[in-house]
Amino acid sequence: MAAGPPLGTPAPDFTLPGGVLSGPSVPGDTFERADYTLSAARGRALVLAFYPGDNTSVCTKQLCSYSSGMETFEGLDAEVWGISPQGVDSHESFARTYGLRMPLLADEGREIAKAYGVTAPGIGVRRAVFLIGPDGVLRWKHVALLGATFQSLSTLADQLSGIKTA
Repeated sequence: MAAGPPLGTPAPDFTLPGGVLSGPSVPGDTFERADYTLSAARGRALVLAFYPGDNTSVCTKQLCSYSSGMETFEGLDAEVWGISPQGVDSHESFARTYGLRMPLLADEGREIAKAYGVTAPGIGVRRAVFLIGPDGVLRWKHVALLGATFQSLSTLADQLSGIKTA
């Protein structure tokens, strides 16, 4: 596994296509497609959640947990972006099926996963979470070796609270 960016350094910038469900999570919601640029998100903390695949067991549990906790993230002035190798069409289907309320970004060539050191033979992308401060600096990260579990909402909230008071 390649080493990702060290803590305390600027997070590698990127632009990826993606989309997010708008409005309440009900069938017929609009899936708004856009390009997401990391440097444009400055001013708020950002949770980057890399996950291996849409509609897989652990990834679904992880993203549903984060989506149902969006008020917690918003209360900490943080955004959450999910990133995986599937395309935007797959992300739209995944978001609609589970009512996911965060942007899902398509890293189809895995270039961003490589820049963050989370590519892995066989599975493609390791489950990983990076917390980026409002200043664009990497403040905390967790990269799973196997990816059968994920970082909980409460763990991320605790880490984000530390960023806000730092």
